[in-house]
Amino acid sequence: MTSLRFDLRHWAALIACGVLLHPAVRAVASPHSQPEWGLYLLTLAFLISYILAPVAGRVASRVGAVDHPAGRKAHAHPTPYFGGVAIYAAFAAVVLLNFYFSVELKGVALGGTLIFVVGLLDDVWDLSARLKLLAQVVAVGILIQYDVSISFLPDTWWGNAGETILTGLWIIGITNAFNCIDGLDGLAAGSAAINAFFFGLVAFMTGQKFMMFLSAALMGSCLGFLPHNFRRSRPAGLFMGDAGSNFLGFTLAGIGVMGDWGHNHLVDIVVPVLILGVPIFDMSLTTVVRIWSGQVRTFSEWIAFTGRDHFHHRLSDLGLGHRTAVLVIYTITGWAGLSGLLLKDATGLGAVLALTQSGIIFLLIGGFMVFVKDQYARLASEKQ
Repeated sequence: MTSLRFDLRHWAALIACGVLLHPAVRAVASPHSQPEWGLYLLTLAFLISYILAPVAGRVASRVGAVDHPAGRKAHAHPTPYFGGVAIYAAFAAVVLLNFYFSVELKGVALGGTLIFVVGLLDDVWDLSARLKLLAQVVAVGILIQYDVSISFLPDTWWGNAGETILTGLWIIGITNAFNCIDGLDGLAAGSAAINAFFFGLVAFMTGQKFMMFLSAALMGSCLGFLPHNFRRSRPAGLFMGDAGSNFLGFTLAGIGVMGDWGHNHLVDIVVPVLILGVPIFDMSLTTVVRIWSGQVRTFSEWIAFTGRDHFHHRLSDLGLGHRTAVLVIYTITGWAGLSGLLLKDATGLGAVLALTQSGIIFLLIGGFMVFVKDQYARLASEKQ
């Protein structure tokens, strides 16, 4: 099992964290100065996550929350979970220390905590897919109870019902999509950091300082975990587990609903779709291919199915290797985020055109990967 050491760098991070928490330093980095306060929150979250990660890994090893190589898994050595504990704890600590709780944030915090706890239990005891889905439905109910919901349909019974259904599909879809992309070292945490960066940047440009601060805290929590999960010459020493990937997906989906990203309802919807375009594309591609090939025939089979047919698997199998595949997905995630960033002042037509353009590009990428894999399979069968 790869070692997780609390070395000199961690002691330096601990000292730096203590300095940042000193009242005099906090007074200099005032919430009234938006860029500086955002950087302060990002740095504090980074340090807390970085410090807690090896501690969480040791606890995971002691309680047996360890991922062993098998089947479709890409790693070669037993690796502890609980990296999600460090991410959640850092984010929660920064939010509790520096935020006032609006009604919407209470909903995201309570729902996210439920998702985190269920994910943590799953990392230890391997819960059923049905039970995890039930917890996600309850978490969506909490969000809606606290006014975190998609809102663009008429204020009628069918409009309210439609918004509730769309909110559930969005939250549950993004939550599970992030769980699915957590298949290569550094992929889920790095992608979430990029997503949070673009949410924060759009929030800053549209005058939503509260949303910018929230995104900065989430980004810092992910970046603090990455040195333990995405190392240059060694495999990951720690995985985030379902506790981390589900929490990140749920929180990013909640931020997408909470924020005001454009001047009309269509832009407001399209911007988070573009920023979270990669996990949406991955979930859509795998679902379509699995149904088309007959691998999935029922909803129960869909939620329980696992396989090496996700975006990152296909890129890696094309010969790019794990690390390069992750960097390619980082690049695509950044491109999608830039597309969303440019829409903040767009009209409804501009949003439709941008979404159509991105959809075409993703379709071409997906079609190319499926075609190449089919060609490899055909050539292999001909050689036999």
